[in-house]
Order: sequence, then C-alpha cells, then structure tokens
Amino acid sequence: MDIESGTANQVEIIYEDEFLVAINKEAGLLVHRSWLDKGETRFAMQLTRDAVGCHVFPVHRLDKPTSGVLLFAKSSAVARSLTEAFTEHKVTKQYLAVVRGFMPEQGTVDYALSFKPDAIADKFANLDKPAQEAVTHWRRLAQIELPFAVSKKHDTTRYSLMRLTPETGRKHQLRRHMRHLFHHIVGDTSHGDGRHNRFFRTQYDCARMLLHAQTLALSHPVTGEPLLLTAELDDQWIRIMEEFSWVESTKK
Repeated sequence: MDIESGTANQVEIIYEDEFLVAINKEAGLLVHRSWLDKGETRFAMQLTRDAVGCHVFPVHRLDKPTSGVLLFAKSSAVARSLTEAFTEHKVTKQYLAVVRGFMPEQGTVDYALSFKPDAIADKFANLDKPAQEAVTHWRRLAQIELPFAVSKKHDTTRYSLMRLTPETGRKHQLRRHMRHLFHHIVGDTSHGDGRHNRFFRTQYDCARMLLHAQTLALSHPVTGEPLLLTAELDDQWIRIMEEFSWVESTKK
C-alpha cells in the first residue's frame, strides 16, 4: 500500500504475509529506540507493529539517515531464521547512492573496518576488537559533471550514481567504504564531505543522505520461495534523479 511519506503515525508497507512484514523506511526514522536519540518519538519498529496489529522482530538494521527496505519477522522463530540468513550472507542487499566524483564502471572494495563504538550504546563493548572483514561491490549507473565550483581546485563538480552491494554487514560499511575511496556519499554528515552536502542543500533543497536500500532478495524463511522486496525512492531522491536525467538509470 502507498502511504504519503512523512505521515506521522504511518509507514509504507511493501510486503506482508503471516510470517513477515517489510516497510519502506523513510530517511531520518530510527529502527527502534536508542539512547543516542532520546528526543525521538517515532520508530520504525513501533509504527510497523501498530500498522500490522502484532509484535514484530527486527532482523537487520538501516542507519537512521538511510531509507529503503526494512524487514521484520512476526515471530521469534522466524526472526532467528532470518538473522541466520543475514549472518550467512544468504540475503542480497542492493543500495542506490550518489557519490562525489566519477567512479570506475564497476569494482570491489575489500577493506577491513575497525569497530566504532557509540558513546552510550556501546559503552561496555570490547574496544580491542580486531578490524572486521568488509567487502562491497559497486556498479556505476550514471554520472554527471555540473558547472559549479564546489571545490576551489576545480571549476566543475562531478557526481556518480552507484549501485552498491555489500557482501558483509559492518556498521556504516557503505558510508565508510565510500569515504575510504574518496567518493563520499552525498549528504553523509558523519563520513561525507561537508562542501558537497552544503551544495546539495542550497542548490537542490536536498538535506537527506543519498543512500537508499532499494532491494532485498532472499528465500522466504518458511516457504522457501524466492522473495524480492523493492522500495521506491522518495521525493527528494526523485527530484535529484529528474534534475540529472538519471531516472532511467535506476532501472538498470
């Protein structure tokens, strides 16, 4: 069902059966309550529970500024099965991202990521963990060169539309990998480039991080049938796609 994005007490459900429910999480919505965001009153888990009329169990997570497919189980047994599928890399996640610069047509970044604790949520975590293996595959869908000098070194500015497929699921993996490659995701206030974030806010009225979990592919944990969940882009994304003539590129 399609629900207007941003409606205070509603979520957009993209799939539901007696075992699962998937929503299109809006940017800025927390998955569940967090000590780090005490002022927040809306959470995807509670909104989804209220929408479907039963308790739901999170089986993976999306960062607060990331939009897209978010899957819940309706029982603890199904949740365990799905969590195992994610852990064993049996679920394929594909994201859309806008990054600074022109990236190669395709490639893979294999770069281990150190554990990054949250000041409160991970206060008692082991800080001596070794860096964890992290692998991300990418494919460039489109690119554009704009006649704006965002950097003093260049008279123009380049951006790429990327499809990112993480093989592992480390914290902020895509954001940190793109920073590692010096192709920061636009709108990322933690791992991005402030100049490009400000440019998109002022030039295109786009204040969100341009990272969207577009598809989730898996085997249904009960029936075994293949399941492809797809989340549509929000208005800010669509405005950028239309401005850059990238709409058809997202369908590649």
